[in-house]
Amino acid sequence: MAMVNGLNMDSLMKVVETVKQNWEVGKTVWKASASWKGGFKVETSSREFNSKFDEPEMLCGTNTAANPVEMVLQAYGACLAIGYAMNAAVRGIKINDLKVDLEGEIDLPGFLGLEAPANLNMDKLPGFKNVTAKIKIKADADEKTLQEMHRHIAGTSPVGLTLSRSVKVDASLDVL
Repeated sequence: MAMVNGLNMDSLMKVVETVKQNWEVGKTVWKASASWKGGFKVETSSREFNSKFDEPEMLCGTNTAANPVEMVLQAYGACLAIGYAMNAAVRGIKINDLKVDLEGEIDLPGFLGLEAPANLNMDKLPGFKNVTAKIKIKADADEKTLQEMHRHIAGTSPVGLTLSRSVKVDASLDVL
């Protein structure tokens, strides 16, 4: 069993071949749930994994956990890191060190139901205006190879692509 970047290459290549042989296997559905715990505290779960959310004190939270938009940035960073591990492993490139730093700009007035003064160039939309990811990598490959791999990873990151395009969202309400 060959291991590259902590990944079992036999298993990884088996997944790739399975999807190639039956494209329907590639259609996956992921699920999560969220439960309000009072104030701005929320507990979420996916499969058997749980996370906690809160808001910083500056937004009237108790600062006990990251807030949802910080988790979006964390999810994008994790998705990029996973993309690097997988793509480098498939190319036989050993990663020695990898770090992804992210930041995103959000205008709070829209979230608060306010309209900011026009001279501030804000809008009513409370989501990210931009997200930047800065990747630092030390790996057993030359810069040209790593730059080519980076372009591929940035263009195939599920979280990055979700952030960069319009996605149909349907939120319904059942009153209990």
